[in-house]
Amino acid sequence: MTAPSLGAPAGGPATADATGPRTAPAAGPARRVLAAFARGKLAVTGAAVLLGLLALCYLGPLLYPTDQTHTDLSRASLPPGSPGHLLGTTDLGHDMLGRLMYGGQTSLEVGLAAGLLATLFGTVYGAVAGYFGGWADAAMMRVTDAALAIPALFLLVVVAAIVTPSKPVLILIIASVAWLSPARLIRGEALALRSRDYVHAMRLMGGGGGRAVFRHILPGAVGTVIVNATFQIADAILYVAYLSFLGLSIPPPAADWGSMLSAGITYTQVGHWWLIFPPGLAIVLVVAAFNCVGDGLRDAFDVRLQKS
Repeated sequence: MTAPSLGAPAGGPATADATGPRTAPAAGPARRVLAAFARGKLAVTGAAVLLGLLALCYLGPLLYPTDQTHTDLSRASLPPGSPGHLLGTTDLGHDMLGRLMYGGQTSLEVGLAAGLLATLFGTVYGAVAGYFGGWADAAMMRVTDAALAIPALFLLVVVAAIVTPSKPVLILIIASVAWLSPARLIRGEALALRSRDYVHAMRLMGGGGGRAVFRHILPGAVGTVIVNATFQIADAILYVAYLSFLGLSIPPPAADWGSMLSAGITYTQVGHWWLIFPPGLAIVLVVAAFNCVGDGLRDAFDVRLQKS
């Protein structure tokens, strides 16, 4: 009887052969992106801040319920630390912490929806223009250039003054302005991707333009799309704050961080700093966090920074 090999484990054959020990399979693209993202301290910090703000706005009201509908002028403008009001009260007697959480839901929902909608439309628009080129690209990009020549805030104010603001209306108004930047960005990606060999092979096999755009161009630019979406969401949240600060926000009793700033700015001269500091800090934190996450994703999708 032949003795078992010294290198073989008990109960099974050896896993090594003449070519040497087997190596572990390479990590997939998604795992490499996550690993590269996790190496960025600012990106991880930004993601943690976003999760904290989401928990504050959506889980906080369950643990700290407040009445944000009825006014109580007997408790108006109480300072932070007052009994039952950790961050004080507003000029109408609403609990400031509850108002901050309630208004954060509106700001985040409108910002997220408008940013994603703008990214989706701008991505498809730019991919179609870049892939087909020629007169179609020229005409589509002239429309984009003409819209970019007009200040975005001016367009937002004009449109918001014409219609009655509501959540769906604000989303559409902001998205109608914010799609221009991703359209130009993805158009440049499409111009580069349409010359790849696999796109030419698809054409020779009889594939049409729709298949090329949705099966090859857009998947090839997915990294750019994801990174750009984070910046679009941050810009959309700022647009919400701009419009609300100018008085073009959702009518009461709804609230958002921009309208809280607008309502509290008139009381700063009498020392009621708590009416503007919490919403202002929340806007700064969420915008900075989205930008940090976007920078981290950009580095993670950059193949030059990924480990092979």
